Amino acid sequence: MKIKLLSLFTLAVLFTAVVSCKNEAKNETEAAEAEAAAEVSTEAAKYMVDKNESEIAWEGAKPTGTHTGTVKLESGVVRLEDSVISGSFLIDMTSILVTDLEGDQKASLEDHLKGTVEGKEGDFFNVQKFPTAAFEITGVTEKDGKKMMSGNLTLKETKKNIEFPVMYEVAGNTMTLKSEPFTIDRTEWGVNYGSKSVFDNLGDKFINDEIQLEFKIVATQQM
Repeated sequence: MKIKLLSLFTLAVLFTAVVSCKNEAKNETEAAEAEAAAEVSTEAAKYMVDKNESEIAWEGAKPTGTHTGTVKLESGVVRLEDSVISGSFLIDMTSILVTDLEGDQKASLEDHLKGTVEGKEGDFFNVQKFPTAAFEITGVTEKDGKKMMSGNLTLKETKKNIEFPVMYEVAGNTMTLKSEPFTIDRTEWGVNYGSKSVFDNLGDKFINDEIQLEFKIVATQQM
């Protein structure tokens, strides 16, 4: 009996630890007022984004599970001068992909997210009206041993400043800029569908406000 009780206790502790880790937000951002873009001199090294090698990974969650996917960049430029980084990027919202589903389920969710379903255009990103999103770097600082990038994220014509951890390296004429996973509150940009913080009486039919993002940008120096 003692062994069984100990086993049950151990399982309970492990379950609690797993649930706690899943519920713990990764680098949760706080949306703030937009700021002035970072500036460098005309002598700064200029890197153009390779849109074939660059992408943003996303993850959304609801009580019954999660969905994952990617979004591609349309264009972008990064300028580097000593340790100062500036840059801006256009995000191709028409390229939204779902990576955890296949077939009709995959196509259905992609169409809903893009807003290409009649009558549901405004539920999520409405790419026919807002085909691109944008991000512009406003600064990079050191915090707790990490580089923290701040920038203005524009979604559906709403611009808010966020901050998250990044790392970058330059090898030859190639710059690679990566973020750690971080979360944004989608309702700050008016993406309210299924949000229990916006709508009442959703029961367990809600979708989490937090979207997890992680990007990798590869850019080639222009001589």
